[in-house]
Amino acid sequence: MRASIVIRTLNEARHLGDLLQMIARQRTDGIEIETVLIDSGSTDGTVEIALARGARVTTITKAEFSFGRSLNRGCSFATGDILVLVSGHCVPVDDRWLQNLCQPLIDGQASYSYGRQIGDDDSNYSERRIFAKYYPAVSQIPQQGFFCNNANSALLRSTWAAHPFDEELTGLEDMELAKRLVAAGHRIAYVAEAPVFHHHKEDWPQVRRRFEREAIALRSIMPEVHLSRLDVLRCVLDSARGDWRSARRNGITSTSKLDMLRYRWNQYVGSYVGNHEHRLLSRQAKQKYFFPETSQKTDQDEWLKPVRRPSAHEG
Repeated sequence: MRASIVIRTLNEARHLGDLLQMIARQRTDGIEIETVLIDSGSTDGTVEIALARGARVTTITKAEFSFGRSLNRGCSFATGDILVLVSGHCVPVDDRWLQNLCQPLIDGQASYSYGRQIGDDDSNYSERRIFAKYYPAVSQIPQQGFFCNNANSALLRSTWAAHPFDEELTGLEDMELAKRLVAAGHRIAYVAEAPVFHHHKEDWPQVRRRFEREAIALRSIMPEVHLSRLDVLRCVLDSARGDWRSARRNGITSTSKLDMLRYRWNQYVGSYVGNHEHRLLSRQAKQKYFFPETSQKTDQDEWLKPVRRPSAHEG
């Protein structure tokens, strides 16, 4: 069986070398590995790094780019039975990442799987708490619902061929596909034992635009979703207080209280701009998709303590 690791990139030179080195270190039970890059105009040496490490490279122009179209091009270019989708700024935590991520597909337990995402001390602590909320320490194989994320996922090629990614969405092409697959009787697996470090280096306008773009896409996937101005105020204040409390419990000094507040402000303002024109959402759905995680159990996640990701050269 062959797994094609499809990496979507735009100026990912900072972390791509470590990602490719960790791919080379993967220990699998007979899985043949192919690495494919779908690049949308990098100018920082990303393509050269990939070629030097033996990856096959294809491109998409910025004018053509959408998240779904880019992945469809990369998947079409790949040759594997399993399509492993990973962002160029994600780095596997260990050498069993690939096997663990693909295992539910190999065993017939799911058609689409996604793995855990974590941050380190270079990440804004607020984002690390978002990771802890959506990517818990316990696997769900198969899971309930259709949440999924292509920063760290695997998809049967046969499933993708019958159900390609939506090329018109501004984001969340993973959730949209997962929703269609669940409706068609497929199963989705969450694999906590397949974690990656997910690095975002964004300024505040970029953070806001990311959440705005995803909220716009969510309107197509869940048209009932609506976030009011009052919801934004509540979410910003509650999330920031939760971040400060969790940081204090876990001895975090890598992110200032002000930067946690700034992150939450841009997260929820962006979300509001992206979806505020739509119908009211039930309290339960709001809690799931927008409101902060408040349980002490989440704050006890080992990955919310101070952590530095070692370079791939360190092991």
